[in-house]
Amino acid sequence: MSGGEWLAEVKSGLRGAVAWRGDRTDEHRYADVTGWWRRPALLGQLGPALAHLFDGEQPTVVVGPESRGCLLGPLVALRFDAGFVEVRKNRVASSDSDAWLQRTTPPDYRDRHLTLGFRRSLVGGGDRVLFVDDWIETGGQAHGAHRLVEDAGATWLGAATVVDALSSHQVRRHLKVRSLLHVREL
Repeated sequence: MSGGEWLAEVKSGLRGAVAWRGDRTDEHRYADVTGWWRRPALLGQLGPALAHLFDGEQPTVVVGPESRGCLLGPLVALRFDAGFVEVRKNRVASSDSDAWLQRTTPPDYRDRHLTLGFRRSLVGGGDRVLFVDDWIETGGQAHGAHRLVEDAGATWLGAATVVDALSSHQVRRHLKVRSLLHVREL
């Protein structure tokens, strides 16, 4: 199977495993992506498919926000033979010697400002960092992670997501977002 056929198969599997919850007119309608995790073949293809979006970039570390970025990020990190760092939400250091980098995000999809962070020792100046998550809608969490990567002195390669629901092309360009699907394809 060619690379294009393989990627088309992954995208088709993703579309088929999404269930929309709520009526089309319901303001709280959402895409339930839990079907992605239940299908072993699809789960096995997600890491390589997301890594494919950044072929040739060679990250040294992949970061992903809890919770779904922490499911996908390690799958991508393995593909690049890179490490993985969890971006924690609203966590604090356990002691004074536990140094963390932290940033508050712009509003996320629920209009919340989150405090994101990771241990200072986990990302450094020589690192090339790829952000991974399942869905990007406002870019708030990716923007917060981008600022953390800059604070660490590392290089931001971009954001690999399964679904791009951004309405702003400016945010997409700034964060270097590459996605397997656009929300309108679902």
